[in-house]
Amino acid sequence: MDDPAQQLQQLLNDSIRRALALRRPILTHLNADTAWLLQLPYPTTTLSPPGRSHYNILVSHSLTLWLQIHSLTGNYEFDPWFQGSQHDVASWFSKQWHTVESSVLTIAELNERLREVQELYGSINQKNIKEDANRRDIPKKSYIDAVLLSHEFSDHTHKETLLELDPVVPVFATQRAADLVRSWHFFTQVFTIPAFSTQTPDWRETSIGSLPDWIGISRITTWTDLLSFHSAVLVAFKIGDDEEGTADNKGFAEAIIYSPHGINAVDLQSVSRSRSPLKTLALLHGVDDIRIGSVSRLNLGAHNGLKAQRICQAKYWVGTHDEAKGAKGIVAPFLRRKALTIQEAIEEEKRTNGDLPRSCELLDMQRVRFEAVTSGQSLLLD
Repeated sequence: MDDPAQQLQQLLNDSIRRALALRRPILTHLNADTAWLLQLPYPTTTLSPPGRSHYNILVSHSLTLWLQIHSLTGNYEFDPWFQGSQHDVASWFSKQWHTVESSVLTIAELNERLREVQELYGSINQKNIKEDANRRDIPKKSYIDAVLLSHEFSDHTHKETLLELDPVVPVFATQRAADLVRSWHFFTQVFTIPAFSTQTPDWRETSIGSLPDWIGISRITTWTDLLSFHSAVLVAFKIGDDEEGTADNKGFAEAIIYSPHGINAVDLQSVSRSRSPLKTLALLHGVDDIRIGSVSRLNLGAHNGLKAQRICQAKYWVGTHDEAKGAKGIVAPFLRRKALTIQEAIEEEKRTNGDLPRSCELLDMQRVRFEAVTSGQSLLLD
């Protein structure tokens, strides 16, 4: 193999095979803002669809490595918005657009990449190919298994992007977002995400609709926040039995907390009180403090993220919703952004409060992996 391009492709394929062999969740940033693809490996005790090893969730809103990984999994997407602009109320009031091009521009492009990875998965797992040949399952048209929408605003529930999906893909959305999506009369399955709280502290009860029983989706809110703007979506899953997993997660279900605007950190205490043991694998929370004027806070930023991390003790803290988007309209001149690194936020806390106990400083972040995942990059959550 003399062609450098072929050599590079072979190296990429080899690295992908090693990653897939670990059977751990994969998180991919589809744009620079807050569109994500979450891939959860099917438990070994569960019969997966033909040629598939992960359940894929599209969340709201690499490149080469990401293109090679994704068909192995069931696919979830968070808040998809790939191109074009979005506006709230009307374009004259508030209009925004991406300043960094998305790693994929259409759902069709995303689906094609997932199909290519599916073929790669088949090529490295001949045993599954033989088993799949004896099954009568009809291959799915879409390699996206579910869509998760955290807010009803158009940068999270972006109609033009969502209408590119196959209408049979189930949508899991917060109440207002679900009502909005239902009004389009396009998707055949739209489910309202249930609450997760100290009153309903068992993630297994949130495995609703078409979700497999090893995945639950719920929402954590602050009762004083009437619009539930500052809230979080909890994706809980158990992909191994009590004897499988690492020392960190053996015997536990795991959780990914997605809070694009931030949440009152105290409300995350309910996660550790789940009746079924639950450990937070990743916290998706931005580090930029964004306000309208000097009063209304849109994104709570790094200081709130530190408080949230101290409570949920996530293995990974992943930045999200921090893209400095283009903006115009009445609101645009009043937008204020304060960008901080985690270390800068800790130093500000020290100047404000004096020296903090080491426990408050997250052991100097030694046990936390903060990841700034750029558009098109994938993160293996080992």
